[in-house]
Amino acid sequence: MCSKMEFGSVLQFLENKNILVTGATGFLAKIFVEKILREQPNVKKLYLLLRAADAKSASQRLHNEVIGKDLFRLVKEKWGANMNSFISEKIVLVPGDISYGDELGVKDSHLKEEMWRELDVIVNLAATTNFDERYDLALGVNTLGAKHVLCFAKKCIKLKVLVHVSTAYVSGEKAGLILETPYKMGKTLNGVSGLDIDEEKKLIDEKLNELQAQGATDEAIKEAMKDMGIQRAKVYGWPNTYVFTKAMGEMVVGHLKGNLSVVILRPTIVTSTYKEPFPGWVEGVRTIDGLAVGYGKGRLTCFLGDINGIVDVIPADMVVNAIIVSMVAHVNELSDESIIYQVGSSVRHPVRYTNLQDYGLTYFTNKPWIGKDGKPVKVGRVKVLDSMNSFRRYMALRYLLLLKGLELANVAFCHYFDGMYSDLNRKIKFVMRLVELYKPYLFFQGVFDDMNTEKLRMAARENNIETDMFYFDPKSIEWDDYFINIHIPGVVKYVFK
Repeated sequence: MCSKMEFGSVLQFLENKNILVTGATGFLAKIFVEKILREQPNVKKLYLLLRAADAKSASQRLHNEVIGKDLFRLVKEKWGANMNSFISEKIVLVPGDISYGDELGVKDSHLKEEMWRELDVIVNLAATTNFDERYDLALGVNTLGAKHVLCFAKKCIKLKVLVHVSTAYVSGEKAGLILETPYKMGKTLNGVSGLDIDEEKKLIDEKLNELQAQGATDEAIKEAMKDMGIQRAKVYGWPNTYVFTKAMGEMVVGHLKGNLSVVILRPTIVTSTYKEPFPGWVEGVRTIDGLAVGYGKGRLTCFLGDINGIVDVIPADMVVNAIIVSMVAHVNELSDESIIYQVGSSVRHPVRYTNLQDYGLTYFTNKPWIGKDGKPVKVGRVKVLDSMNSFRRYMALRYLLLLKGLELANVAFCHYFDGMYSDLNRKIKFVMRLVELYKPYLFFQGVFDDMNTEKLRMAARENNIETDMFYFDPKSIEWDDYFINIHIPGVVKYVFK
């Protein structure tokens, strides 16, 4: 990282630029697209890569899953009747799939040539974020996809910078201060050697062939692939398929970047927008929101985790602003290493699980969830279990004895309770699996250093960049106000309406 970063106006940089965004229907990608269209309508073109069979279905996805969202209401208000012509002038749809090789599955050769000729910036936001995604899919998108995007970038003759969006949790279950350091190819978290991405791909193909030869059902193949991902991740010290494949993605990008200017951005847990285009826009159940809503609906009666632990959250608009500023700061920068930015709040302005509990209690006491019976759901303090052992004991006392009893009654009553038994059994297995998946984060003891990100913020201030427009300082957030008045209402409105 150079001691002093000099860069000019972000808005000026964006003017007349061609930018490719992969994973264009994703949460952050939409916010990125909206921000650019709203703040710099003189951008030349935004090429949006999305998975679709053809141009027609790509266009449908754009309108249903991107432009059609409430998120774009300010842009629509501004352009009114001219919205459609503005969109068709600025947005180029690219049907493709980053897991399909170095040409990103783009079939249209004219379009491909045009991108290689015209692109100034690529922002890789395509990812699959399920913790226990099928291993073949996760490796295809998060690892090989990252490699394919980099290879595509190298063919773009005037490309100035590639921003690859990763996740802070590539660090696995490390404790203490986690630095903004790159992952070297083949480096593992537990020191086990032999991690080789081509080898992982080969293992997947062998497993798939073997399953197909046995005539396994689609469901059985899916489960086997999910299990394989978790198992391979654990061999090398990562807790789940998602962070393992994202870590390998970073390795490939760093290893193959050559003299391309590459920024790797690692956000922590991304929450609803803080200010723009308006506060509280969110989509899909993000990690901690499942807990909030489960609690509001009266389903979450106990919580497993370190209640005093820090939960690192950062609003989505701040992540997008960090992407944009980092992109401008590293135009045509020649360095051997990728530049890494961790974007979170745990070092500068931490929130704890106990705060979240208070915010949830305050919000749902004042605005209770209305249950199916039309009655408000009463919420109270949640029972906190602070170890896996106490959680297993709790589950055993509460459910497993009941399950045992049901099993005996079921046999005695000629399987009269079959449905009930399998239902409860399924629910218990579901909860146990969920807990296994989330356990690393519920007891997470790390905080994410953001020294590089802070240097970027300082440089933006020193260079008088439009800091009010591209803000990404978590210190400016009043957490209680944000959670009680912005985030939880946003989740209730957009995710669980």
